[in-house]
Amino acid sequence: MVSTIRRIGVLTAGGDAPGLNAAVRAVTKSAILTHGWSVIGFEDGFEGVLTGRARPLTIDSVRGLLPLGGTMLGTTNRTNPFWCALPELGDREPRDHSQTFVQSLERFGVDALIVIGGDGSLTVAFRLMQLGVPVVGIPKTIDNDVRGTEATIGFDTAVSVATEAIDRLHSTAESHHRVMLLELMGRTAGWIALYAGLAGGADAILIPEIPFVLEEVVEVITRRERSGRRFTIVAVAEGAQPRGGEAVYEVTGPQPYQRKYGGVCKVLEAELAQRVSLEVRSLALAHLQRGGPPTARDRALATALGCAATDAIASGAFGHMVAVRNDPRGQPIPSVVTVPLAEPARGPRQVPLTHPLLDASRRLGISLGEPRGESGASGGDS
Repeated sequence: MVSTIRRIGVLTAGGDAPGLNAAVRAVTKSAILTHGWSVIGFEDGFEGVLTGRARPLTIDSVRGLLPLGGTMLGTTNRTNPFWCALPELGDREPRDHSQTFVQSLERFGVDALIVIGGDGSLTVAFRLMQLGVPVVGIPKTIDNDVRGTEATIGFDTAVSVATEAIDRLHSTAESHHRVMLLELMGRTAGWIALYAGLAGGADAILIPEIPFVLEEVVEVITRRERSGRRFTIVAVAEGAQPRGGEAVYEVTGPQPYQRKYGGVCKVLEAELAQRVSLEVRSLALAHLQRGGPPTARDRALATALGCAATDAIASGAFGHMVAVRNDPRGQPIPSVVTVPLAEPARGPRQVPLTHPLLDASRRLGISLGEPRGESGASGGDS
């Protein structure tokens, strides 16, 4: 047990995700009620530490947070303390602020820091650990692409929203005899598209791990039309790409954020419209996947991981992330474990080509954009 802890800090960094407030609540209440520590929340992710924007967190201040989406602390995915430009600190060009970050934590009297973030934010946490910052990570992202954990805060809500969207598309697609393309988030990983596509009864699911062949998508549409089903639903991950081609990006913002995924369904819409007789429409669900109240599953996951993070601090497990792993003994309830931050720092976790939902999709006749007879020639890892 670490007896020198008196105050801990917590921040939410990267993209927002449903369940962040539940995690902040769990961290705060468990730190105060179980361990007797005080808690300070830094605003807008790592930026709040650098600029000194922080607030004390108390039992009263986190009351009512459990069902709320977003994050009461604010967040940003544009501030990396190792390389960023902050006008508040007089910057005109990006520079290394890591020592300023360490000094700020010392000034606030923070004995340990909890970083709630995705693979990018947890990579920053890993580098801070190498500087000697006592840090513990909590994995959150709707993309579910953090290595070392089988579930991240926000994923279940995003899948639920995406599944409902596919459900709603069925009625309008069938009524108007249309091909409907739904673009879903996930960056380089197809977790949302795979789960929502299967749950929503999509006819084709295109994910980054399995580069698609356009003519195979055309074949799905024409085969359904010949059989009298004059509509098709295609769930498309934003990072999906054609075999031998590249992903589609929406160019926006200064580097290193210049390349932003978005627009693959618009490209597919134009290409399919020239090859099929049915009308083709596309839409991007975009940030609707991030918004609104978290599901019960995300609230429970965030609560479990928030409590586990304070326990990790109490036991001195710095430089680790709390994570969800299936119990090797076959128990139905996953275990919460600690994983070295070096694991999420290895990069995003993609859908493994051996994932059972890929096999289930093929067995149900759902196209993954592969030539018939193939079962995935390239893709991700676990």
